[in-house]
Amino acid sequence: MARSSAGVWGIEIGQTAIKALRCSLVGGEVVADAFDYIEYPKILSQPEADADELINEALAQLLQRNDAINEKVCISVPGQSGLAKFFKPPPVEVKKISDIVRYEARQQIPFDLADVVWDFQIMPGSMVEEGYALESEVGLFAMKREMAYRQLAPFDELKIEVDEVQLAPIALFNMLTYDRMNERVENDIFDADNPPPSTVLLSIGTDSSDLIVTNGFRIWQRSMPIGGNHFTRQLTKDLKLTFAKAEHLKRNAREAVDPKLVFQTMRPVFNDLVTEVQRSIGFFRSIDKKAEIEELVITGNTVKMPGLAAYLGKNLGFEVSVIDRFNRLGGEDVHAIPTFRDNATTFAVCYGLCLQGLGVSQIHASLVPQEILTQRMVRAKKPWTLAALAALLAGMTIHYGLTQKSWATTHEDLWGGAKAAVTSTSTYSNEQKQTDGDLEAQLTYLNEMGTEVSGNAESRLKWLEVIRVINDVVPRPDFPDGKVLSPKELPYVDRKDIHVTEIETKFFEDLATWWSTPLLATRYREELRNWVELTGEKLRPEEEEAMLAAAEESSMGASSMSTGMDDMYGSSTSSIDAPAGGPEGPGWVIQLSCYHYHNEIDRIGFEGSDHVRRIMTTAFRNSKVKLPIGSDDNGNPIYDEFTMQEMGIDYPFLLNDERPREVEIANPDFDEDAYQAAIENRTDTATTRRDELRDADGNLVDLPTLIVRKHEFIYQFVWKENTLSERLKAREEARIKAEEEAALAGDADPLADPADVNF
Repeated sequence: MARSSAGVWGIEIGQTAIKALRCSLVGGEVVADAFDYIEYPKILSQPEADADELINEALAQLLQRNDAINEKVCISVPGQSGLAKFFKPPPVEVKKISDIVRYEARQQIPFDLADVVWDFQIMPGSMVEEGYALESEVGLFAMKREMAYRQLAPFDELKIEVDEVQLAPIALFNMLTYDRMNERVENDIFDADNPPPSTVLLSIGTDSSDLIVTNGFRIWQRSMPIGGNHFTRQLTKDLKLTFAKAEHLKRNAREAVDPKLVFQTMRPVFNDLVTEVQRSIGFFRSIDKKAEIEELVITGNTVKMPGLAAYLGKNLGFEVSVIDRFNRLGGEDVHAIPTFRDNATTFAVCYGLCLQGLGVSQIHASLVPQEILTQRMVRAKKPWTLAALAALLAGMTIHYGLTQKSWATTHEDLWGGAKAAVTSTSTYSNEQKQTDGDLEAQLTYLNEMGTEVSGNAESRLKWLEVIRVINDVVPRPDFPDGKVLSPKELPYVDRKDIHVTEIETKFFEDLATWWSTPLLATRYREELRNWVELTGEKLRPEEEEAMLAAAEESSMGASSMSTGMDDMYGSSTSSIDAPAGGPEGPGWVIQLSCYHYHNEIDRIGFEGSDHVRRIMTTAFRNSKVKLPIGSDDNGNPIYDEFTMQEMGIDYPFLLNDERPREVEIANPDFDEDAYQAAIENRTDTATTRRDELRDADGNLVDLPTLIVRKHEFIYQFVWKENTLSERLKAREEARIKAEEEAALAGDADPLADPADVNF
C-alpha cells in the first residue's frame, strides 16, 4: 500500500468499539483532521461474540469511511498484554546504557529474549552531561512476540501497515504530559529530592482499567481487573435482566423508573473500584515516599455514568476532573462534531498515539517486531538495489568482453607453466580438503556415539534418583538407635513421620497445561503464604515477584479439587491461559497419597495440614540430598549434595486442605491369649470392644484396635528431568555467570564499593 506522510492515525481496538483519530502538525501545533468511532454489534468479551470477525468487520468499515488508510499508523495494546519496568542505572556512559538495559531485560522479563519484542528509552528529566548518564531512569517495555503478531493480525489481513505499537498506559502518559504538563516538562529539570506534584489518571475500560501516576517525568502504572462491564453484570445479576437491557439501563440510569434502586444495585461495584484505586495509590506511596498527589483525572466512556466522578472524589479525597476536552488539540471542525464531542473521553489513547507518531511525545519506544521493520526496509530499497545490480552487471559484462578480447591476443606458451602450477596446487588442495572432511566426519560420529552411550547410562538413573530423593525427603519415624517403638513407648500422636501409600506420575509436554488447571495456581500461592506464616521462611526473589503479580490480579474463591491425576488434568491440553509465575516446558507432575497421625487437637498450628507444611513442604523446598557422582581410585563412591531445585524438583504443595478424622487401626501390642483370658474372667455383662478389660492381677489388657486421628492428604510437586552431567554443567555455568556479573559490577565504577553497585 502506498504511504503518505501528511498525517498520523492513532487506532485503539477496544472491547466495545474501534476508536481512530487522525492528527497532523500545522505550524508546530497538533491538529485533529478526522476521527471515527465504530461500535461492534456485541461486546468482544461476551461468550457468543466472535472477536476476530467483529474486529475485521469494523476495520474494513473504517477503511471504507476514510478512503483507505495509507498514512502512518500507530496502534495501542492493552496494558496487561505487555510489561513496563523502570529502573535507575548507575552513572555510566550513554553508549553503554544499551548493555546495561540488555542485562536488566534478562532479569526483568520472565521469558527468553528471543521470544519477546522489547524496547527501552531514557526517561525525560534524566541528567546527561558530557556523554554520561548521571541521575537517570530507563523505561523498559516488552511484549511476547506471539502477542505482538496477534495484535497486528487484523491489520495485516487488510493490508494496513502498522508503524508503531504502544502500550495503552504509555499512550495515556504521552497524552497527559503533552496536553496538561507541557510547561513543566519543557522548562523544568527533574529534581528527585523535590519532585513536582503527581497526577493520577484513571482510564476505565470495558473489562479492565488502567491507573497511571505521573509527575511528567516519572511514571508508575497498574492494570486493574474492573471496568464498565462489571456494573452491567451487577445489574444483570441483581435485577434479573438480560445483558443488553442491563447495559441500556446503566447508560440511562437517571431516566429509569427507580434511579435510586439502580444506583444501590451498582454500589458494590463502585466500592470495589474505589478500593482498587485506594490500594494502588497506597502501594505507589509506599514505594515513592516523596510523591505528592495533587489531583485525579478520569477518562473512558464509563466516566459518563451519572455520579461516578463525584463518588470517586468523595471517597478518595482528591479533586476529580473528567478529560472530556483536550487543551492543546486543535481542529475545531472535529471538535464540533457531536459524535466526537459525546465520546471525547474515550479518545485519550488515540490522541497519545498520534503524538508519538508525530514525534512530539515524551516516550517514543515502539513494540513492532524488528523482523517486520527489516522486511519493510528491504522492500523499500529493493527497486533501487535491483537497478544498481543491473547497472553493475552491465558494466561487468562490458568489462569482461573487453578483457577477453585482450586475452585472446596473448600467446599460450607464456602462460602454460603458470597454469600447470595452478592446476597442481588446486589438485593438492582439493585432496587435503577431502581428507580433512573425512576425518571431521569420523570425529563427529565418534563424539555422537560417546554422547549417546554416556547419556543412556545417565538416563537410566534418573527415576532411581527421584525415588531416592522422595525416600530421603519424606519425614521418617524418630526411633532411637533404629529400634521400633510400640504405641505405649511412643504414641502415634507423637510420631512426626509421614506415610506414603501411593505415588502417581503424569508427564506434560508443557507444564503450563498443569499450571492452568482451574484454581491450581491460586491453591499453590495460598499454600506458599501459609508455609511462610508458619515457618517464617523467606521466598525466593522470583517467587516474591510472582506473588506480587498475582496479588494485582483479580482474586478467585477456593473450591474443592479432584485428587485423581487423570480426573484432574485429563489427557488433552487445557484451553485456559496459564497464570503468570508457573512452570513451563516439558516435565512431570508427581503426586503422593499420604497420611500421618500427628494430630493432637491441642497442638494448634502443629497438627493436620500445618504439620505437613512445617516438615514436608520445608523438606521439599530446603533439603539437600547426597547422591553419588563418581568413584575414587579404590572404587568407593564419591558423593555430592544437590538442592531440590538442582534436581529439577520445585512447586511442592499440599493439594487438599482437609481435617483429620478418627479411625480404628490394629494394635501392634495386642495379645490374643491375654485378651481371651480377660474376657472369660470378666464378671460384668459389657460386651463392646471398647470396654476396659483387666487380667487376673487387675492390669489393663490391650484391645485389638486403637482409635487415632488420621490426616489423609494429597501432595504434588513438579520434576523436570535432568541428568548428573546436566546438573554439574548448570552448576558450573551459574558459577561462571556469577563471576561475570561481579566483574561487570566492578567495571561500572572502579572507585565504588562493589556492594553499592546495583543494576
